[in-house]
Amino acid sequence: MGLLLSGNNRERGKCCRGKCSDSGSGNVVEVVIIAVEVVLVVAAVVVVVAVVVVMVVVVVVVVAVVVVAVVVEVVIVVVVVVVVAVVVVVVVVVVVVVVVVVLVVVV
Repeated sequence: MGLLLSGNNRERGKCCRGKCSDSGSGNVVEVVIIAVEVVLVVAAVVVVVAVVVVMVVVVVVVVAVVVVAVVVEVVIVVVVVVVVAVVVVVVVVVVVVVVVVVLVVVV
């Protein structure tokens, strides 16, 4: 790509018998353009990697939040089931005790 931007230095400098009238500054320009392109490519790669890392972190956080929400839901359901079971057992025991007391008193 550097060669595309800088152009062909051979066309600018007239070459006769292997000697070019160009002072050679074109090569420096080419090197600078290639260096700038390399820096831009490296910067683009760094940005892409950073975006991917941020996306992975976001996905991990979202998954963690979902897992915590599911665990909290399960805990709530278990607590409700246990409380209802305890209430049912207590009610059954109270009813049995009342029935037994009534039967003992009546008989």
